[in-house]
Amino acid sequence: MKVKVCGITTQEAADTACKSGVDMLGFVFAESSRRIDPEAAKAIVDQLPARVSAVGVFVNETVETIEHIARTVGLDVVQLHGDESPALCKQLSYPVIKAFTIREKGDVLRLAAYDCDYYLVDSPGMKYRGGSGNTFDWSLLQGENLQREKLILAGGLNQNNVKDACKQVKPAAVDVSSGVETNGKKDTKKIIDFIQTAKSID
Repeated sequence: MKVKVCGITTQEAADTACKSGVDMLGFVFAESSRRIDPEAAKAIVDQLPARVSAVGVFVNETVETIEHIARTVGLDVVQLHGDESPALCKQLSYPVIKAFTIREKGDVLRLAAYDCDYYLVDSPGMKYRGGSGNTFDWSLLQGENLQREKLILAGGLNQNNVKDACKQVKPAAVDVSSGVETNGKKDTKKIIDFIQTAKSID
């Protein structure tokens, strides 16, 4: 199981995740309690091992801004977490993760309109897009003809529910942020425990 830890803001959190076998680290360049400026993100990305992909998270940003930040930071992948169109996804010169908020069955059907590298399915946000710490109804994804090899499951995952979530959804990867935090800050032990648990899933 591939693992993405999102909302990275410190070198310590990045180092802990990398040592534990993380595959992707997410840096948020949109309104969020976990927002990071490009210069700070670049300092962390410069230290990442080659096997770990740096993902930049954007919400309703212009192609020009996304490309500029991606080049500045040294991103490998761009994650679009807003109302971006299928056409905008195709304009980008980077691999794209398109995020979808899942409230009902109709939301799942929207994935088919997009041709991108990964589809991230997430819970509705509270104040910001994503990062609510709540799960959504995983059964909405069952019986759908989804490209499971491109599916990233997010939304309220933690060490205690990630195995059950993967059993139900069968994603290619899982994405965690608040599930490895204590009082809004990344927690070293929770990062290690989550990655080890997710990596033990067949």
